Amino acid sequence: MGTALLRAFLQGGVLAADQVLLWEIDPSRRAAACAELGVKAADSAQDLVRRSATLLVAVKPQSLPGLLSSLSGPLRPDQLVISILAGVTLQRLREAFGPEVALVRVMPNILCTVRESASAYATGPEVTEEQQAWIESLLGSAGLVLRVEERLLDAVTGLSGSGPAFAAVFCEALADGGVAAGLPRPVAVQLAAQVLLGTGRWVLEHGSPAQLKDAVTSPAGTTIAGLQALESGGLRSAALQAVRAAAQRSSELGRDCG
Repeated sequence: MGTALLRAFLQGGVLAADQVLLWEIDPSRRAAACAELGVKAADSAQDLVRRSATLLVAVKPQSLPGLLSSLSGPLRPDQLVISILAGVTLQRLREAFGPEVALVRVMPNILCTVRESASAYATGPEVTEEQQAWIESLLGSAGLVLRVEERLLDAVTGLSGSGPAFAAVFCEALADGGVAAGLPRPVAVQLAAQVLLGTGRWVLEHGSPAQLKDAVTSPAGTTIAGLQALESGGLRSAALQAVRAAAQRSSELGRDCG
């Protein structure tokens, strides 16, 4: 995810390659990422921290203790730390990186790879307006960005962090339905993907999902017959429970990382 975000920042023009240092503990992955992005590698985690004004921390929550053990001490008060560690609170980050560092928690998603991420972030009180503008610029280059209260970030993780997988399953199911109705697989996949893409754009530009649903659904027509089948199959309840389960797991990961 860290590499995907950096790629979006570079493609969006908010960062130049010569402004980026990268550190990855695995030498082969580090070399591959640097070659792909055209950036330089730091000599170590300590070297990256020493030379950087903004730090993007993109490790698994359970890897945080190992990362901290590789650092020599607290960060400088003038540094900004952007964390994408699922479930790891600002308080935990403050304990890890020092009490005076500007801290930001971000939950992006994998769609930053096509610069259509849905990112939400929460900041500590020490983050300045200038730093917040910088955060908005970075994340905005990868897609939609929203500021939320920190207590909502586990819910964000369950919805937009895990959501691309849920949407992909629905896209696949729509395509399977098209194949069952007689469409060739490539045609069905393209149509299903475009339906999801267009639906998202319509809702963002015009209003609630219910408005679009009602606009498409005519009395005794094809769409209401399909909607009845979806409701009978429990789609709405299953989607709700999927988001809640993912949000709960995010909270658990944060508690387990220390």
